[in-house]
Amino acid sequence: MSSSSSEGQGKPKSPLRKRGSLQSTTSPDLRGVAGQAKPLNPQRSLPGTPISHTLKHFPINLRTSMDGKYKEIAEELFTRSLTESEMRTAPYEFPEDSPIEQLEERRQRLERQISQDIKLEPEILLRIKQEFMKIDSAADLEFMNELGGVDRTDDGWMKERVLPMEREYQRVSISGEEKCGVPFTDLVDAAKCVVKALFIREKYIALSIQNFCKTTARELGELGEKPLDLRIYEEIPETPVDADAPVHPPVSETHPYENQDTKNMPADTGYSCKMVDGVMHVYTKKSPMEKSTELDLPYPDLKEYIADMNVMMALIINGPVKSFCYRRLQYLSSKFQMHILLNEMKELAAQKKVPHRDFYNIRKVDTHIHASSCMNQKHLLRFIKRAMKKYPGEIVHMEHGRGQTLMEVFESMNLTAFDLSVDTLDMHADRNTFHRFDKFNAKYNPIGESILREIFIKTDNHIEGKYFGHMIKEVMADLEESKYQNVELRLSIYGRSRDEWDKLAQWAVKHQVYSDNVRWLIQVPRLFDVYRTKKQLANFQEMMENIFMPLFEVTINPRSHPELHLFLQHVVGFDSVDDESKPEHHIFNMDSPLPADWTEEDNPPYSYYLYYTYANMAVLNHLRRRRGFHTFVLRPHCGEAGPVHHLVSGFMLSENISHGLLLRKAPVLQYLYYLAQIGIAMSPLSNNSLFLSYHRNPLPEYLSRGLMVSLSTDDPLQFHFTKEPLMEEYSIATQVWKLSSCDMCELARNSVLMSGFSHKAKSYWLGPKYSKEGPESNDIRRTNVPDIRVAYRSETLLEELNLITHAVRTKELDNIDEEDTLSMAPIGAEGR
Repeated sequence: MSSSSSEGQGKPKSPLRKRGSLQSTTSPDLRGVAGQAKPLNPQRSLPGTPISHTLKHFPINLRTSMDGKYKEIAEELFTRSLTESEMRTAPYEFPEDSPIEQLEERRQRLERQISQDIKLEPEILLRIKQEFMKIDSAADLEFMNELGGVDRTDDGWMKERVLPMEREYQRVSISGEEKCGVPFTDLVDAAKCVVKALFIREKYIALSIQNFCKTTARELGELGEKPLDLRIYEEIPETPVDADAPVHPPVSETHPYENQDTKNMPADTGYSCKMVDGVMHVYTKKSPMEKSTELDLPYPDLKEYIADMNVMMALIINGPVKSFCYRRLQYLSSKFQMHILLNEMKELAAQKKVPHRDFYNIRKVDTHIHASSCMNQKHLLRFIKRAMKKYPGEIVHMEHGRGQTLMEVFESMNLTAFDLSVDTLDMHADRNTFHRFDKFNAKYNPIGESILREIFIKTDNHIEGKYFGHMIKEVMADLEESKYQNVELRLSIYGRSRDEWDKLAQWAVKHQVYSDNVRWLIQVPRLFDVYRTKKQLANFQEMMENIFMPLFEVTINPRSHPELHLFLQHVVGFDSVDDESKPEHHIFNMDSPLPADWTEEDNPPYSYYLYYTYANMAVLNHLRRRRGFHTFVLRPHCGEAGPVHHLVSGFMLSENISHGLLLRKAPVLQYLYYLAQIGIAMSPLSNNSLFLSYHRNPLPEYLSRGLMVSLSTDDPLQFHFTKEPLMEEYSIATQVWKLSSCDMCELARNSVLMSGFSHKAKSYWLGPKYSKEGPESNDIRRTNVPDIRVAYRSETLLEELNLITHAVRTKELDNIDEEDTLSMAPIGAEGR
């Protein structure tokens, strides 16, 4: 998979850098005895990321009716989004007289009529319930083991286990020709478009060493020219966790920030780095003057990315493709309702058979929460009062060169500890923040005073984030007490100066801000226009350098930033945050200025931020992989508001996203997110106060269709009232949408799968085989999710993938037959 090269030897000179290649070299200084590469630290979780190939070209010929028109269609769509950028929601609503809406209304009327008409006799109901209670997932598992002859480690579990699983639950199957409900020609064209989009995502996820759905990768691999077994995938090593191990991982015996000697850290490789056209390049020598010394660390070519972006933009507005995807999504919703009608009692029976386990004691991860607002209002109020009594004379702020104590700060506001209340803090979102992101941001200031925000909820202030660190540790103590709740907190790096990373790492190490229940993500606010207006930055490339240069330096030589090296071991990825509804005045294309030339005060578009963040992260991941360090993922805020093409960028470049509300208006993208099983962290209470009322939130619709969704809190300080905001989120969702216990446990399991916690931790929480496919991956004793639900999700996904791949394969065979008969075709006609 990788070939060794001497430290002084670089890649051969060429006029054009081969950016799409994944052929890596491993320097001798990174190898042990006998030339073997050092073992990697497998902190990442889900398997299936291809690491030895990239899809520079599609493995099969996917000609569609839109070929040659992608650029024109995409530019038209981008232009339309600019002209309508003042709208608060994306301009892709269906028209009032849309036949799709009429079909939806008719379907709902029919369902209501059916529900009123169908009446079962009491004795029939009782008999059905008794039959359901006879069999549960444990009994089914025992039955399948008795049958024997099934290879449980085979990835093709669906084909080999379909017969033993016939008795497991009631299935709904569709038979006959053209069973998808559209003409075969439309099906083929739509299937090619969908497959092309999935290949595009697989390419970019592979380039950045992120996780791609294993089932989808296998089905796409069968379309390629090479057999599946020749495509090498990164497999997670077998976990040492025993099947009967407890659900709690071993607690860390020592604090990871204590007694760390820099001499024990990995040595300096002697590499150097330099940013060129907004992307970091790494060289094997200290002086990066010679091009021949550059390491081959791949990232996507800008021209290729723009072309793929245009393809994706054209796909999402193609009429037949939209109709096909909409119909498939409606089918998935209806199929799930049938599944619930037939199997709900059986799922409940399976859960009741599991001793001790219930929703309260299964693992849940808050996959989207900001550190600066991870506490509730009452917690912050109590902390402020306690600080005023304990540290009244501590100098906490500098005003005009003079230090101010905490007591003096509050005296200048004519306030005492007794005067403070939750209402005085005024940090809770209310009806006035709806579609007013500016007012929501102002809610971060206690009592409306930015100075209090700087003192209490900032890491970089006069007291070096002392109060904020203590408050975060109190939140961590609550999480550790609850045992089963975990969070992925967002901390900010703004890109205004080069020392931000060191200050953040020193804050974490100095105040020992660590917990086994917490992992960090780094959020980068899209505020270049603000910094440029204040003359804090000269151009966009300077911002990228401030964000990524320290990361490359600490990867090359951990001893140069020892605190940062320790802190990064608990950082799992990057987030991109800001108000998505802000109008964009620029279209990202080949005419866009390069980062070094972006000196205007207008903010770059969303896709511009995401591409350069992704490109630098991809290079960094390959460098960290060479050194045996864990890699990062991209998990941006995406699709909360604004134009729908934000979701296109997220689909191409991100492992997971947060929010994803606009998928409800883009059926093609929603179907693609389902097929690729892209994680979506949704925050209904947050959305209810900012962009979308609770009863219109699409989360229950996404869940029923099988999208990989999880519940998250976003900002407990603004939206929640209790010290368990995640349980509050689950509670309200369950009451409003009438979720079953199985639904809640499925959401919790999804949150663990999406999270950045280590493979070992997930093996304890979900079971040692969680990375497999189908019900084999599930351990109901740990997840409380019945095998029935997991099998239904896996089989349904496989059926959808088989539908589109079979259509593409059938058309390819037809093309071969036609080419055999048309032997007199002109030379080169196929290329046209």
